[in-house]
Amino acid sequence: MDLPPVAATTVGSFPRPGWLGRRERNDIVFLLEGGALREAQDDATALSLHEQAMLGLDLVTDGEQRRVGFINHLLGGLDGVDLVNRRMREIRRKVGNARLVPRIVGRIGRGQRSMISEVEFARAHTELPLKMSVPGPMTVVDTTVDEFYGDEAALAMDLATALNLELLDMQAAGCDVLQIDEPAMTRYHEKVRAYGARALDRCLEGITVPTIVHLCYGYPGTGDPQHEYEYPELLDALMETRIGGFSLEFARSGYDPAILERCAGRLIMFGCVDPGDSPLEPVEVVASRIRAALDYVEPDHLLVAPDCGLMTLSREMARQKAALVVLAAREVRLAV
Repeated sequence: MDLPPVAATTVGSFPRPGWLGRRERNDIVFLLEGGALREAQDDATALSLHEQAMLGLDLVTDGEQRRVGFINHLLGGLDGVDLVNRRMREIRRKVGNARLVPRIVGRIGRGQRSMISEVEFARAHTELPLKMSVPGPMTVVDTTVDEFYGDEAALAMDLATALNLELLDMQAAGCDVLQIDEPAMTRYHEKVRAYGARALDRCLEGITVPTIVHLCYGYPGTGDPQHEYEYPELLDALMETRIGGFSLEFARSGYDPAILERCAGRLIMFGCVDPGDSPLEPVEVVASRIRAALDYVEPDHLLVAPDCGLMTLSREMARQKAALVVLAAREVRLAV
């Protein structure tokens, strides 16, 4: 994989075209079925890859155009999960954040191959380095109702074993960077220490391409702060794992990038653009955030991105936010 210093990328998701589906909260309702839907998803993925290349991103994703949601998409390929008869539960340690979630009804195992064909399609439609993501074990535990295990750690480890097989296939299919999305880790530091870090390590056995864990606080919104639980102690725990790097949010949080001193030698995907439906920040503001990160991270270890996925935006706003990352990265790169 050949990336420039201070490479520009995104967390992963982009809005779906109106002809493909409509968004309800953080899920997608597709407007087609069967073969017509698969064809439309292919077209939307190819279009997303083309648009990212035209914008100048250095590391692209498939735009997550095929996903109803980032959890259930993968769970559809696992044994032991009931996606049909879902139940309500609060997630992310947030009162009032109740969702209909899948049920764990049997031992987790890898069923059908759920992601490899998506990597192969994306790889065939871009020559740029490719990054794709899966939800991590802790976040799946937090977004399901367990009716089988009665033991979160045991469930997380079986999920990690299944995810590891998925990631190994994604690596073999040509994915250059693998990302594990773990918003639950930012909410449950005690569970990270109890079993989450161990489960993350199990996901990575045999993986040789660069890996990143996205420590997300959730899609942007108004009202409550994005971060009630802070990064530093979480980073200390995860530095004990084999994860290759961390995706961290700095634009909305206002965190001091000095916390990146804890991550010496790892890749940093530095969130430097607000991913919400907000006015574009000036290029110089974003560039100054990136320069501050370079006080603690070597240029060839720094990727820059919006804080979170861009799925909640209009397509035009998402393009503008991604283009802003590219412009700021190029401005900073001239002086590196």
